[in-house]
Amino acid sequence: MKPPPFAYDAPRELEEALALLARHGEDAKVLAGGQSLVPLLNFRLARPARLIDVNRVAGLGYLRRRDGVLRIGALTRAAALERSRVVGLHWPLLHEAVRLSGHPQIRSRGTVGGSVAHADPASELPAVLTALGARFHLRSARRERTVSAEGLFLGFLSTALEPDELLVEIEVPMIPPRSGTAIVEHARTHGDFAVGGAAAVLTLDQGGGCERAAIVLLAAGPAPRRAAAAEASLEGRPPSAKNLREAAALAAAEVEAPFDREFRRALARELAERALTKAAARAKEAA
Repeated sequence: MKPPPFAYDAPRELEEALALLARHGEDAKVLAGGQSLVPLLNFRLARPARLIDVNRVAGLGYLRRRDGVLRIGALTRAAALERSRVVGLHWPLLHEAVRLSGHPQIRSRGTVGGSVAHADPASELPAVLTALGARFHLRSARRERTVSAEGLFLGFLSTALEPDELLVEIEVPMIPPRSGTAIVEHARTHGDFAVGGAAAVLTLDQGGGCERAAIVLLAAGPAPRRAAAAEASLEGRPPSAKNLREAAALAAAEVEAPFDREFRRALARELAERALTKAAARAKEAA
């Protein structure tokens, strides 16, 4: 398969890229890693009149730890996230998730910002960034703004990014003390799209009860699915096997599926329970 014809720009400065987006807007697509966009072009599911290749834009590929916050430049390759010792030590959920994302060849080219902007509900990075309370910095020639995960991910392959906006940085806070995290997913083969999955962050209080919980489901609807009822059910209660099992059942009830709904809900319940059990054990170790 070959893509439809398009005009091509390869800006080297951020301001140049933003000016191109301001000029061409909805007629343009941004090419970062290209691991999602190029297949869409080849299958002619995407037909932009112009492709703006931002790979040469200086200053957008970085990992910086500052004031307890991880700042990820939008052009940071997934492989850099995987190799980072700082990420592995202080943001283990990101490190765990990126190793489930595609294959090594994909991670060597694919970018963190590209995965986020593509907004596939079966993708690992949008789900764990939602669970971690990440904030997303967007820029256009008109303005700069910052949005939460809930404000960014709107639906299937759909975000709040406006046609002239570019995702430039992702800000990830450090998890609190006495916290544990985990992601568990099921794919037909390692590196394939997840059929289902769950990411969990549990923080314990001084008495060993659950102070805060974040549970996000993969491939459970048109966007990363935050299981609010399940989270609320755990707060103030000990993370016992019974309580985790009940929370997993509440999370599974959030699954939306046009087909195989009962199977997908059963799968989500099992995966959410596994993720919560791992996160609780790690939180107890941290405490």
